Amino acid sequence: MKVTVIIPNYNGIEYLKECLKSLKAQTFRDFAVIVVDNCSTDGSPEYIKKYYPEIRVFKLDKNYGFSAAVNKGIQKSRTPYVILLNNDTVVHKNYMNELYNHINSSKKIFSVSSRMISYYNRGIIDDAGDLYSVTGWAFQRGIGQPVENFDTPCRVFSACAGAAIYRREVFKKIGLFDEMHFAYLEDIDMGYRARIEGYRNEYCPAAMVYHIGSATSGSKYNDFKVRLAARNSVYLNYKNMPFLQLVINFLPLFAGTVVKAVFFQKKGYGNIYCRGILEGLKTAHNCRKVKFKWKNLINYIIIEEELIKNTFLYAKDFLARH
Repeated sequence: MKVTVIIPNYNGIEYLKECLKSLKAQTFRDFAVIVVDNCSTDGSPEYIKKYYPEIRVFKLDKNYGFSAAVNKGIQKSRTPYVILLNNDTVVHKNYMNELYNHINSSKKIFSVSSRMISYYNRGIIDDAGDLYSVTGWAFQRGIGQPVENFDTPCRVFSACAGAAIYRREVFKKIGLFDEMHFAYLEDIDMGYRARIEGYRNEYCPAAMVYHIGSATSGSKYNDFKVRLAARNSVYLNYKNMPFLQLVINFLPLFAGTVVKAVFFQKKGYGNIYCRGILEGLKTAHNCRKVKFKWKNLINYIIIEEELIKNTFLYAKDFLARH
């Protein structure tokens, strides 16, 4: 086997049916599937065992979140590459073939993000790779914009872990997904760590997947999602930025936090967002900080330049959507 598809699941039986059906129709056949179930109560594991006996299912004793679930799958896999796939996705028949060929083209590629298209409006992008800015804002490249505008392969800051392929051997060097994150921004953190070590994260538009979005969390904004994303944004910067870089970026990071606090206040989640930030500041010391290495200095400089550039790309993306 060349690829293992890892699907984290939590009460997603209504989405899994179509997702697994689309995997069975793949032109690329050299793959296995692992479903890691976060203690679902909707009969998901039983459904898979009945209708897809070839799929390995690992049922956890409680909901440990996205990061722990995919880590379990990665640890149980033995193939050179792993694809992480959300349960609320439907993949194009050539999806896996395109991802495999792309990542196999260079050993310096750590991850490849697919062209994620809105399930309900297939003319617009859901995610064309993730970007991260010096203000501490992560954003889905191309979201809400026409699909045809994102048909060129390119480098991105990180792959969206909802539908991406990863080079398994690199995990041994940079570590697995951070389980302190539970969910949200864990893929940016992973891509950031790979970038520090000089690996690339790329975007493959030929690998198409249709994404429902927020199927597990239930909505675009809610208390749980806002709090965790705020907390994890603190973890992300603390872990990956050396002290000097944190000092240099303090003002834009602070400004970004204030702007988001105002935004969420207007949405009715201001207190929740601030609680998340405070929780992150209080517990960040428990994170496993990336050790600074002088050999990676040039990579830090390149990343800093990209963080600044991405701030302007965010503004461009925002204006394009509005």
